[in-house]
Amino acid sequence: MHKAILWRPGKNNAVQCTLCCHYCLIPAGGKGACGVRLNDRGVLYTLVADNAAALNLDPVEKKPLFHFLPGTQTLSLGTEGCNMGCVFCQNHHLSQPVRTGKKPAGTPVSPDSLVKFALHSGAQSISYTYTEPTVFSELVISTSAAAAEHGLKNILVSNGYQSPEALSRLDATIHAANFDLKSFSDNFYRAHCGARLKPVLRTLRAAKKYGWWVEITTLVIDGMNDSMEELQAIATFIAAELGQDVPWHVSRFHPAYRMTGTAPTVPAAIERALESGYKAGLRFVYAGNMPGHAAENTYCPVCGQLLISRVGFTAHFNTAGRCARCNTTLPGIWTREQF
Repeated sequence: MHKAILWRPGKNNAVQCTLCCHYCLIPAGGKGACGVRLNDRGVLYTLVADNAAALNLDPVEKKPLFHFLPGTQTLSLGTEGCNMGCVFCQNHHLSQPVRTGKKPAGTPVSPDSLVKFALHSGAQSISYTYTEPTVFSELVISTSAAAAEHGLKNILVSNGYQSPEALSRLDATIHAANFDLKSFSDNFYRAHCGARLKPVLRTLRAAKKYGWWVEITTLVIDGMNDSMEELQAIATFIAAELGQDVPWHVSRFHPAYRMTGTAPTVPAAIERALESGYKAGLRFVYAGNMPGHAAENTYCPVCGQLLISRVGFTAHFNTAGRCARCNTTLPGIWTREQF
């Protein structure tokens, strides 16, 4: 075990964790909602500071990030645990077992070993992903600092439920992030994720102010968050508060975790989301989990020229960040030299 960051002592050896927006009050011998932060006699420890449960080399498009170093590989890292309990979780085998008391599994890692692996593999970045990076913040902070020193970029793939204090500790070392905006309904977050909406919106605003490259993902689920009104509300928030150039990925739900009996999202719902995004003024709206859909591609927002064609996570380029037809500069980070 390693001593955790961001907590304060309470009465009778209780502690309050300030890492995420649950602000768990944890009695002696207890764990936080994430399942990986343990109060041992009045001191808070993390069980996953050096314990990788998933480590893979991925295309950066899989995060998904379509406007950040496209076509490159990213070393993707995750531990067990999560601060949400989404009933539709696509990585529940990693995120949820420790929340019910199971001991975290994984392989010991160090920031230096991760950086060496990334450099040896030809990756241009390290992604903190698969589960919620907030719950392994100690590992994210140390690894992202080491990665930045060696010229690697750092990517956060997050549900956005970290506390402002936790997010600020990543300001100097994170370069890009994809945040889930699961719904624009607080009731949805409370009922289906065990969380709240407003802290997520606050995180998204803060990440933009830090200057990170930000993209947003919404998993569209029939009958839950797929109404035109809600999709329009999400799109309007992104356009008005984050910017019209922020890409929005609207992904098709596939049955998982506690929703294995729910049918996959109908294509019409994805079409509604795409329409909502463009109506709100977003210039880049992408269809996820829809291989072969034209909305996987990137087009020039001015002249409509096809600039990047994609099928799944494979991309074919006709741009280096600028439209060859009309010379429009595309928003995003297309090469490491742009930093």
